[in-house]
Amino acid sequence: VQLQASGGGLVEAGGSLRLSCAVSGRAFKWHGMAWFRQVPGKEREFVATFRLTGGRTYYAEFVKDRFTISRDSTKNTVALQMNSLKPEDTAVYFCAADSRGRGVYYYTQNSGYDYWGQGTELTVSS
Repeated sequence: VQLQASGGGLVEAGGSLRLSCAVSGRAFKWHGMAWFRQVPGKEREFVATFRLTGGRTYYAEFVKDRFTISRDSTKNTVALQMNSLKPEDTAVYFCAADSRGRGVYYYTQNSGYDYWGQGTELTVSS
């Protein structure tokens, strides 16, 4: 199973960008897909997750009402639409997949995901 994140780049503050995560390889049952981000010197932090059951979504407080996570089942991809970007959104963004279906607590934890993409870099200029 491979996750390929794409769509990062340089954008001005207030702008928008859309990240995409493509899943390829052997078929597997996933319970959730998520986006995390990391800046140098800091731990990787949760951004958003899409849960297969009920299509529920969860967001970190700092991206609510700005970011939207969605799934395209026909293309086997998960996207992160990012609007009203701020310089503090600058980070490497990683997509991840949860094939184990652990509890709600793990939705926002790195340990809740067992497959990871390579990351795509976003820079928001002020």
